[in-house]
Amino acid sequence: MPILNYTTKVAASKTAHEIVAKLAKAGARQVLTDYDDHGNVTAVSFAYPDSIGEQLRKYRLPVDVAAVEKVLRSQNVPRPLKTTEQAERVAWRILKDWVEAQLAILETGMVQLDEVFLPYMLMPGGTVYELYRTQQLALEAPK
Repeated sequence: MPILNYTTKVAASKTAHEIVAKLAKAGARQVLTDYDDHGNVTAVSFAYPDSIGEQLRKYRLPVDVAAVEKVLRSQNVPRPLKTTEQAERVAWRILKDWVEAQLAILETGMVQLDEVFLPYMLMPGGTVYELYRTQQLALEAPK
């Protein structure tokens, strides 16, 4: 079965704007769209009050177009859908679906925003996940 959204025709920039609107509706206080040197959207960043309500926490949601392109090229999808441009569209649609799902469980009260977006929280030196992966943030195994 091919990757989610593999046939999308929605431009990455349009999807990024949809994500921005959803984050704003969910209470984001600041939203920023990042672009590369060629005008391609590369990430959406936003600030949201932490679950204690004491300060704004910043988050960055990137997409990995190369990873999606690799998957598209390895799957049994029509050749015209195995391009970098299609991978960019697909990557953004997947991120939009993921953000919608996270915001839906947030809306129910089952979670706090920082609980589901924690890996993407910005810290000095990168996101929580990047710091964890480079062993700049140590997490002990449970005993």
